[in-house]
Amino acid sequence: METLPHDAALLIVDLQKAIDDPRWSRIGPRNNPQAETNIAALLAAWRREGRPIVHIRHDSVEPDSTYRPGGPGHAFKEEAMPVAGETVIGKRVNSAFIGTGLDEWLRGRGIGTLVVSGVITNNSVEATVRVAGNLGYDVRLVADACFTFARIDRSGRLRTADEVHDLSLANMDGEYATVVETAEVLGEVSASSAPT
Repeated sequence: METLPHDAALLIVDLQKAIDDPRWSRIGPRNNPQAETNIAALLAAWRREGRPIVHIRHDSVEPDSTYRPGGPGHAFKEEAMPVAGETVIGKRVNSAFIGTGLDEWLRGRGIGTLVVSGVITNNSVEATVRVAGNLGYDVRLVADACFTFARIDRSGRLRTADEVHDLSLANMDGEYATVVETAEVLGEVSASSAPT
């Protein structure tokens, strides 16, 4: 991995209580049960170093969505709870760049590198990463700080959450983002903050 700039922004996508609703796992369980722990570790490192953090919150307009504002699922999960001074950007569609001020917020601060985590790997995370890549951002997608759920493919075959996750990462890696692991990113943060 190339050197991580000090102003690289940590984006945490849609890590809200909504994602724990059993409707999401009705076809099969999620993968990466350690994702929240990894996101918390990234968040702690960014806070310790005073690096930019953006919490992306899904504000669904669908009446039955687990992410609908006013519902119990709309709140952030404890591991990703924003603190005073951290930026929260609401979105209504999959990508965090569509219909929001995210691009303007980043460009206004001269931020060109994004470290992306959150849910769902093949949905809002992938949509956000693809747009970010097309906009010219240097994106590091943290594989073990994202997760998804099992799906039935078009042929009727059950695809496990790991299969869905891995294929989504493969689609993005090298084209829209560099796929990395939490330990790599934390090591880079530590290295870049060490005295020379």
